Amino acid sequence: MKSEIVQLLEGAIALNEEQANAVTECIPIKTFEKGHILLREGQVSNESYFNIKGLVRKYYLVDGEERTTEFYAEKDAISSLQSYNLNVPANHYLECIENCRLAVLSREKEQELFKRVPNFELLCRVSVEEELGAYQDKLAQFMISSPEKRYLDLMENRPDLLQRVPQYQLASYLGVKPESLSRIRKRIAKH
Repeated sequence: MKSEIVQLLEGAIALNEEQANAVTECIPIKTFEKGHILLREGQVSNESYFNIKGLVRKYYLVDGEERTTEFYAEKDAISSLQSYNLNVPANHYLECIENCRLAVLSREKEQELFKRVPNFELLCRVSVEEELGAYQDKLAQFMISSPEKRYLDLMENRPDLLQRVPQYQLASYLGVKPESLSRIRKRIAKH
């Protein structure tokens, strides 16, 4: 029987039996409990992840206040690209806000897979390029949209977060205080 990570990858690249075995050996699936910190500010990231189940949050500490910038749900890649690629300390946190099952890829195993499964490197490059484009669009939309428009976009594009994420984290993600988010929700509910 094929491993779960092989099944996921086969949707994107063809793998022969030897390559599938390499993927299974190099990318273990691990379980993390709610509240587990995958990466702390100041640590160098040596692993990247693929979310199979659960929810991970990326946040920064700014003057002692948490500022959430991303939520990674099922089928999302999770990494601290600057820290991982440049081998420098991260300036943010990655926290499991639900119990999670993640495929874990270390830097060492990534290099091994690039040699053993050449299509894997291409898949990683294309994935990073797509992610970068999406982040550019997301940043632009954040900068030009009002908090109410951001909330409406969240309702349309990521409605699962409204049920899965505490209000204070959603407010931080939208760039507002929890009280402002309550007012936004009330205004929208009236319409």
